[in-house]
Amino acid sequence: MPRTVDVLITGDTVPAYAHPGDAGADLRSAEALVIEPGGRATVGTGTAIALPDGYAAFVVPRSGLAARHGITIVNAPGTVDAGYRGEIKVTLLNTDRAEPFAIEVGDRIAQLIVWPVERMNFVPVESLPGSHRGERGFGSTGYRGEPTEGGPA
Repeated sequence: MPRTVDVLITGDTVPAYAHPGDAGADLRSAEALVIEPGGRATVGTGTAIALPDGYAAFVVPRSGLAARHGITIVNAPGTVDAGYRGEIKVTLLNTDRAEPFAIEVGDRIAQLIVWPVERMNFVPVESLPGSHRGERGFGSTGYRGEPTEGGPA
């Protein structure tokens, strides 16, 4: 059985899980608008939450909106810190080059995932310990099954 955390909430709609076992609860739009091709809009959800210390919420895109309409979130995942008490807003981007995307009040526009988070204690040092990967970053593992020079598969 997954553990649960109580999240205090205000607003006209409560995020809801569509299916048992879902990681994300759907956030709904509190406003009607149209996002033009290539355009973006910050959309209010009418929902505010109070997370307990040690938790953060992350606003992530809905796969169906991305696949069917090219709608994604500009800063995905958007972070909701435990101390934030304002309305959750979602900055949507219409990646479709030809079709505008209409949003009605109550449409599911994003998902909210709550995770426990650790506080970091940054410890300044002269150098970092070595690792197998080292400083290899973007693209270091290739993309067609063949490792790039010096990188793992």
